[in-house]
Order: sequence, then structure tokens, then C-alpha cells
Amino acid sequence: MSIQEFISGFLGASTLEIIASFSGFLCLYMLIKRNIWCWFFGFIQVTLYTYIFFHAKLYSDAGLHVVYMFLQIYGWWNWRHHQSTQEQLIVESGPAILIVRWALIAIVAAGVLGAMMDTYTDASFAYPDAFTTSTSLVAQWLLTRRYIFNWLFWIVVDIVAIYIYLQKGLYPTAMLYCTFLIMCIFGYKSWLLQYKTQTTAAN
Repeated sequence: MSIQEFISGFLGASTLEIIASFSGFLCLYMLIKRNIWCWFFGFIQVTLYTYIFFHAKLYSDAGLHVVYMFLQIYGWWNWRHHQSTQEQLIVESGPAILIVRWALIAIVAAGVLGAMMDTYTDASFAYPDAFTTSTSLVAQWLLTRRYIFNWLFWIVVDIVAIYIYLQKGLYPTAMLYCTFLIMCIFGYKSWLLQYKTQTTAAN
């Protein structure tokens, strides 16, 4: 892909995709800051991307974003009930075995979903798309439960997603996920610092 093709694809992107990308940026920024309004912008993002991904024949991603709609509501509810007296989100750590367990779940689910999409649909990038779908779903669940290591799953998802979206010509979305990748690294560090702060305060 040439730079000219990238610029042309970006300028030709739909207004819907641009709005979805901007909403996603705001959502992630507020997630890093542990601001509960992240779920509002997240709901806008996932609703629009359900339509966008379906028309791009990324069916696993489209189905994932339908599930995301419900997880946005659950995430808002869970965060509302796990704030300190200063209205700071209380984040959680977790044992290494928990990370391994969820990683295995994501990989197995990706294999099953990828095989189904490859066999029964005309899905593009069936297995990579299934991987980002299953791993994103795991990461989103861990995020709603306030686990710090959710960011590690998102980092892996972003790397694979960037490749897929560039190949599909979804250039604003690819740029968004490049930004996501950087922000997720900062998000992990920010939540880790918050955990150390709240642990120190509790001792």
C-alpha cells in the first residue's frame, strides 16, 4: 500500500466511520483517566462500528460490537458501584494464572469462531478477525471488572487489528487503533500506578 492510497482512502472515509473513530478515541482517553463517562462514548462507538464492520464483511467484529453494547451498560453499572469515597475507581490486580486462563479462552474461542466463519461465510480474514473478536471480548470483560491486565489483552488486539483494517481500507479506523495502541500502553501504566496508590493508602 502506497502513501497516496492511504491518504486517498482516509479522505474518502464515511462520516459514520470518522464519528465512530472519534468516539472511540474519547472513550479510551476517559478509560485511562478512569472516568465513568467512557461508557457513554463507548456505546456510541460500538453501535456505529456494528454497522461499519457488517458492511465490510468483518462479521466476527460486527457480532462482537453487538455484545459490546450490553457490556457498555454493564461496565457503567459496575464502575458506579466500585468507587472510593473520593469517587476514584478502585482497580484490581490478579494472579498470573488468571491471565493465562483468559488467554487460553481467547485463543480457543478464536479457533472455533474462525473455523465457523471460514466455512460458512464469505468473511474476510476469518481467523485474524476471530482472534481480535474473542480477545477483545475477554479484554472488555476484564475491563468492566476493573482488572489492570485488561490493557495487555488490548495491546495484542490493537496490533492485529491495525493489520486487518489497513488491508480492508478502513484507514481512519487503522489510525484510531494505532492511537489506541499507544494509549493502551499509557493506560496500563496509569492503572498500575493507581493500584499502587490505593494499596499504599490501605496499609
